[in-house]
Amino acid sequence: MSGTPRRVPGRRPAGEHEVKGLAFRDEGVDEEEDGTPPPAPAAAAPRVGWRKLTFLPVVLIAVLLATWLWYRQADLDALTRNALGNGQVTKALWQHVQLTVISTFFVLIIAIPLGILLTRRMFRRATPFAMAFANMGQATPAIGLLALLVIWLGIGRRAALIGIIIYAVLPVLSNTIAGLKANDPTLLEAARGIGMSSLGVLARVELPLAVPLILAGVRTALVLNVGTATLATFGGGGGLGVLITTGITSQRMPVLVLGSILTVALALLVDWLASLAELLLRPRGLEVGT
Repeated sequence: MSGTPRRVPGRRPAGEHEVKGLAFRDEGVDEEEDGTPPPAPAAAAPRVGWRKLTFLPVVLIAVLLATWLWYRQADLDALTRNALGNGQVTKALWQHVQLTVISTFFVLIIAIPLGILLTRRMFRRATPFAMAFANMGQATPAIGLLALLVIWLGIGRRAALIGIIIYAVLPVLSNTIAGLKANDPTLLEAARGIGMSSLGVLARVELPLAVPLILAGVRTALVLNVGTATLATFGGGGGLGVLITTGITSQRMPVLVLGSILTVALALLVDWLASLAELLLRPRGLEVGT
């Protein structure tokens, strides 16, 4: 009949094939009326844009600039100038950064290898005991834990660091175990099937897949360390807690406000840097379809 397109014998449209004289059409294949294939889907947009990455630093810079301008124009008495002068603020900030970095380093070298060991067949029975110990460390009030360590080890930075480390082990340890346990067993069997050793499977398959959860635990531990480090002043460990306690005991609001603002700004900055590292270190294959 006129108007009906004639099909050339022996040729079938794209997406159609013949099996034993029967015509089948490939699932999911669609064509326009003129026989051209449909356009390819657009690439997925990135998860985090430059606006999200720059918003927090801009806000922090604005807050710190406003605080500095207020401090420069404030009418300070002799006690306040003595507490904030002679490099005391810079010294306290540097001590706080040192406490955070050192404690986080030891948390990583303790919690991540321990989490890997607890997911191996030989050590799985010890997982409940290790998790109970980590939970007990974080369930204990931080100031009480620090007081016990000061009684045992004496006043100084060592007691403060050990207290911060004990308090921050749990999120990294639990996320490492959860990330490794969440891996698809079929992927691990496939890796072993192509001849990879146990260490190779761990380094090239298990850990890369668990990176997002591990980094989320590290991010939580970093923020916890910044907050807990303010208590180091009660054990002679220094940090921004010195400004906060000085402002409270001497009833000098500028000292208290400056110490509090710097602590909050440092915690937000550390959280932003951790989120940036989490974005950069995440395996690219895990971003498909997001």
